[in-house]
Amino acid sequence: MKIYLPLIFGFGWLFAAPVLLNATVERTVEKTFAVQPGGTLKVETSGGNISVEPGAGDTVKVVAKEKIRAGNEAEADEMLKDLTLTIEQQGNDVTAIAKYHGGASGWFGNSRVQVSFAVTVPSHYSTDLHTSGGNVTVGDLAGRMQARTSGGDIRLGNIDGTVDGSTSGGNVELGSCTGDTRLQTSGGNVRADKIVGKADLGTSGGDVVVKLVENVLSAHTSGGNVEAGIGGTLKGDCSLETSGGDVRVTVDKAAAFRLDASTSGGDVRADGLTITLGDGGSGRSHLSGNVNGGGPVLKLRTSGGSIRVVTR
Repeated sequence: MKIYLPLIFGFGWLFAAPVLLNATVERTVEKTFAVQPGGTLKVETSGGNISVEPGAGDTVKVVAKEKIRAGNEAEADEMLKDLTLTIEQQGNDVTAIAKYHGGASGWFGNSRVQVSFAVTVPSHYSTDLHTSGGNVTVGDLAGRMQARTSGGDIRLGNIDGTVDGSTSGGNVELGSCTGDTRLQTSGGNVRADKIVGKADLGTSGGDVVVKLVENVLSAHTSGGNVEAGIGGTLKGDCSLETSGGDVRVTVDKAAAFRLDASTSGGDVRADGLTITLGDGGSGRSHLSGNVNGGGPVLKLRTSGGSIRVVTR
């Protein structure tokens, strides 16, 4: 029996270790600032989520939610000595930054301290948001929206301004944007309902879907489908490209443009269009020519699917 006792204790420690490592203590820090509309909120954290929503009145309320991987309050107090939490106002701008200098914990390489921020701001307020491992959520706001995350999703509401959002490991969703829009991800889908300004949308591992764009569009993916609706006349050259899926675009019946569509792995169809074909402009896998007299170029490409152009 003595031979097996160390093994039993060893396995007991193995089963107990995850429980100890997952023990957490939570703390909350809140600060409220009086501001005027039109300022900028800057938030930076590692591993935590960021949420920004419009609130009532001309105030910014910052709630920092600390999650400490500790077995008791005393241990949590000791770990928080390695956390630098800055929440301050400079003029009309507010900054909230959490930096933990204590390194990772346990076998899983997670930070011992994670800080998530939930912030309310005036309805007209810009953002500059960055987290290395969480989600970013922004409600309906007016201003310049910048959002970055290395390991989460980005969800944006209806933005009256410009948008620049990117993630390396999640999905990107947008309600609408009145200004120029850039949405990028390396590992998920990009979806938007409506973009009025210029749109640059891209992913390396999912679909790109935008229901309505009213300006120049560049949409590309290496691993999914591309689907877009273009409203009114084309304001400039547009391109929809994928290496691994289908391309589908809806245009106004009266829109004037030059169609340049080609696929290596499917067929091309343009239903409801009146096209003046150029030399060699028609075939099963390619179609090019002027629509309604011609205009900006609508370039459609796929290496592994079909192309569909339909009219509304």
